[in-house]
Amino acid sequence: MLKGRLGLETARIPHTDRAGLLSLGRGNLTVEDGTLRFACAGTEDLAPGEYLIPFQTISVILLGPGTTVSHDALRLLARHGTGLVMTGEGGVRMYASMPFGPDDSALARKQARLWADPEKRIDLARRMYAWRLGEVVPHAALDTLRGIEGARMRETYKMLARRFSIEWDGRRYDRSRPDSNDAPNQAINHAATAVEAAAMVAVAAVGAMPQLGFIHEDSGISLCLDIADLYRDSITLPVAFAAVRDLRAKNGNLNSDLEPAVRRLAGRIFRKEKLVSQMIERTKELFADDRDSDP
Repeated sequence: MLKGRLGLETARIPHTDRAGLLSLGRGNLTVEDGTLRFACAGTEDLAPGEYLIPFQTISVILLGPGTTVSHDALRLLARHGTGLVMTGEGGVRMYASMPFGPDDSALARKQARLWADPEKRIDLARRMYAWRLGEVVPHAALDTLRGIEGARMRETYKMLARRFSIEWDGRRYDRSRPDSNDAPNQAINHAATAVEAAAMVAVAAVGAMPQLGFIHEDSGISLCLDIADLYRDSITLPVAFAAVRDLRAKNGNLNSDLEPAVRRLAGRIFRKEKLVSQMIERTKELFADDRDSDP
């Protein structure tokens, strides 16, 4: 009965042969005649109209604000292993996702083996620090690596603050009173949250375990924080400082307008730089092999 309805009996295409990410916003995702269809009201990147979605060749669909999705669409995506993530504008938040990822657990199993081996775990931490610092750091102790990175970051904050003409008195964050920080520090917090959301999508897309980080340890999204930190110099801080600079130039309210300004700018930069795709490739590269050699 209803043989072949919604394509349920067709073979799934392996994720290694798929095209990657598709971002949709302001529209309805439904199924019509066994085909995934998106009726779009129009966004910055997509003109109004109806679009047929080649879901079997896509790894992850990102649904932004103003979208709805039908039960049949969810069922079709789940059957073919295509991920669906509900995000903020431009991917600056990750609100929910349905299970998805590669067709096997190879990467997750490799991650678990590396994480459980103290020597290989520090090797991967050193590899990430090398990516960030531009050089291989010889010290083995994680606390030592964190200290070196902290000293470098203090100089990076100063340098970027000068580039964006931002007054900078140092990195401060009162977790109990986040709104009490000065505008640049608040903007960094908002930008970091947005970049972490992009990292959550990337980690989920490759089928890695977010809890098993190599630098961060206690958070339930430790690996996501590790990946997000790789982009602190190139994305997080420039977005934060640029948002403060632009808002001041427009005489905007730094109390009420700062977070929306950071989120809008982050969304534009994420799309321009294809940040999630970058993070997916970086995460794969991190676990590409388990050599004990330097990065």
